[in-house]
Amino acid sequence: MAGHSHWAGIKHKKGKADKQRSAIFSKLSREITVAAKLGDKNPDMNSRLRSAIQAARSANMPKDNIERAIYKSSIAADSNFENIRYEGFGPAKAAIIIITLTDNKNRTASNIRTIFQKYGGALGTQGSASHNFIQQGIIKINKDEMDEEKIFNLATDARANDCIFHDDYYEIHTNKDEIYDVKNILEKKISNFISTEIEWVPINKINLKNKEDKEKMIKFLEILEDDDDVQNVFTNVI
Repeated sequence: MAGHSHWAGIKHKKGKADKQRSAIFSKLSREITVAAKLGDKNPDMNSRLRSAIQAARSANMPKDNIERAIYKSSIAADSNFENIRYEGFGPAKAAIIIITLTDNKNRTASNIRTIFQKYGGALGTQGSASHNFIQQGIIKINKDEMDEEKIFNLATDARANDCIFHDDYYEIHTNKDEIYDVKNILEKKISNFISTEIEWVPINKINLKNKEDKEKMIKFLEILEDDDDVQNVFTNVI
């Protein structure tokens, strides 16, 4: 669920804590329900649903929760969720992109605007911050799935753009329009994926050297990510 930046690791770490598990499960369930509602309820025929289920399993969501989220798509005919992107500038004028999944855009916009104002930021129009980023397909895989040489060769065979090794996971980059083509090839050898998402990768990065700015940024991102309607947050802070 986290964005592509050093600061985005916050959510991944928080997700391991029991007190955050319910919120993480809620967001994952919403994505499963919407994916099932918009496409086939068979994950083999619906790449968005398949990726949502894989992300839920990576977060140790119980099977019953996953099945309940899929079932909910059949009875939630009156719930029309939509993805809305918000852009702005947070503490230290860092560029921020927020991806939401909401059934009430007035509520969501009001909540996000309030958070920006509280931390000295400003919510802007679409395009105000996104020129600092490029969109890429990002596939994350736990290192336990495969050794480095094999994953690199597999990514190369799948014609991915890059394969990055982190301490405990691999990150495979693709063109945003080719993410599921690459994913289909990877799935022949890999069963479990941490996430499969189109992410906003920063071009122009800023480094916060002031301790106060760093602490303010961490708190700002935590509050944003705790909002029920927020699915992803991306920033150009490193």
